[in-house]
Amino acid sequence: MANLKNNKLNIFSEGFRNRKLIWKLAKNDFKKRYAGSYLGVVWGMVQPLVTVVLYFLVFGLIFPSQRSSGSEVPFVLFLTAGLVPWFFFNEGLTTGTNGLIEYNYLVKKVVFNISILPIIRAVAAIFTHLFFIVVLLVMASIYGYYPSFYSIQVLYYSLCIFVLILGISYATSAVCVFFRDLTQLITIILQVLMWGTPIMWDLASFGNETVKKVLMINPLVYIINGYRESVYGKVWFFEHGWYTLYFWCFAALLLFLGTRIFKRLRVHFSDVL
Repeated sequence: MANLKNNKLNIFSEGFRNRKLIWKLAKNDFKKRYAGSYLGVVWGMVQPLVTVVLYFLVFGLIFPSQRSSGSEVPFVLFLTAGLVPWFFFNEGLTTGTNGLIEYNYLVKKVVFNISILPIIRAVAAIFTHLFFIVVLLVMASIYGYYPSFYSIQVLYYSLCIFVLILGISYATSAVCVFFRDLTQLITIILQVLMWGTPIMWDLASFGNETVKKVLMINPLVYIINGYRESVYGKVWFFEHGWYTLYFWCFAALLLFLGTRIFKRLRVHFSDVL
């Protein structure tokens, strides 16, 4: 019982205590995804880049009347600023959900603290994300929106995504052990959520304020708008006082519920896996 109580410590303290192990396993996790291929980790950058190019060709050139950035900002920059945080969220949640299943050999080890597995998956997703942040800032510079003090906020909004990923993946990874179909369900939900999030369209384009408020319940709206405001909007995150408070309350609730579900189910993981 003593060991069980120690395992129920706050995930932030657990993450800090195991930071070196998390960093090492996260790097190994990122590398092994592309092990055996000639280009290696380059493939992790190629697929999202191709996605950006395809969306730009379709909505920026082939069907320009179907897109709306709501401003004079070049559409490719508007689009990329929305896709970069989405890629991070999508990869982090998808890989995090499968974390316990793919690391089942560690779950069965009594001495290994399995509560850090969702953190490892979220950290591994950061490597690709950092690359795309650089791509985004370079693209913005090409269009005349040079990095400024506001650009530092990209790190803050990256932290927002990281916490959001953790809160959800703690719950989904635990449930996925008992309900494997959840992986496919998450994929479908992400596809729907992508179109319900202002990635290829601007929230300002809605004239109905009620519709706007409903859409803003989605915490990703706060993050994606934040990326755009950091890169070319020149707006500080604390200028959205109430919305910032709402996001962190929402994220904290998800983190609380996610870790509760994880801790409640963890005693059965080794039996099922």
